[in-house]
Amino acid sequence: MKIGILSRKSQLYSTKRLREAAIERGHEVDVVDYVRCYMNITSHRPQVLLSGRSLSFDAIIPRIGASRTFYGTAVVRQFEMMSVYSLNTSQAISRSRDKLRALQLLARIGVGLPVTGFASSTKDIDGLIAQVGGAPLIVKLLEGTQGVGVVLAETDKAAESVIAAFVQLNANILVQEFIKEAHGADIRAFVIGDKVAASMMRQGPEGEFRSNIHRGGSASAIKLTPEERTTAVRSAKALGLGVAGVDMLRSNHGPLVMEVNSSPGLEGIEAASGKDVAGEIIKHLEKNAKPGKTKDRIPG
Repeated sequence: MKIGILSRKSQLYSTKRLREAAIERGHEVDVVDYVRCYMNITSHRPQVLLSGRSLSFDAIIPRIGASRTFYGTAVVRQFEMMSVYSLNTSQAISRSRDKLRALQLLARIGVGLPVTGFASSTKDIDGLIAQVGGAPLIVKLLEGTQGVGVVLAETDKAAESVIAAFVQLNANILVQEFIKEAHGADIRAFVIGDKVAASMMRQGPEGEFRSNIHRGGSASAIKLTPEERTTAVRSAKALGLGVAGVDMLRSNHGPLVMEVNSSPGLEGIEAASGKDVAGEIIKHLEKNAKPGKTKDRIPG
């Protein structure tokens, strides 16, 4: 099979591991910087080109950065028009990047979530704060990634100031309850198809409520409960993702999903779990990649 990995840099850990795993299983692999691609949008012969060369693959693995979602999903969509199978569809990637839409879709199927509020006006900030149970609470930018744009407001007054500042800047924000019993830790469940292939617990450094490894957090292997496994798989399916990193908090009333990532990194999860996650992704691709299998059937 001829596989295209859509990635800005071939030397990124995840990109390298996926390439290695595909080659080990006998596939031909090409790493493509999707930002440098351009498209010929025609009715009968759609093309994706790079440096004058028309790209042709049996399947693609999108590794679309959050800051390049619009153009990256356009390239994925063009490949879909060419009947190329994509590990995650363009629509599923777009859903996962829209945090509000993702939470609404998860809420629709009854997945556990932190109590979340969303508003665009400064006229009823008190009502918004009360809706999530008051301070301490989390204020989160819709466009933020890797813990950037996430603020812990420890008092109602601090929350009012932060929310008002973000709203005045026309930033879209979510306000969420603070899960104190999580103690600055969360769980990453790596979903491939209909199962959790690997999992880890991420713990934030002393005094830090964010557990992101990029912000100094540490990772360790963890055994998930049956409810956590079911929640992770249901969350990925709700967004139409074939491969996803589902981030959850352990609360007093069960697992709560914080976010579903459509381009989860492999370095932390492979190191913590000791599992060949890249190899499992390629196996999933082999099993599911069929010409023309590009439709997304998730309502909404």
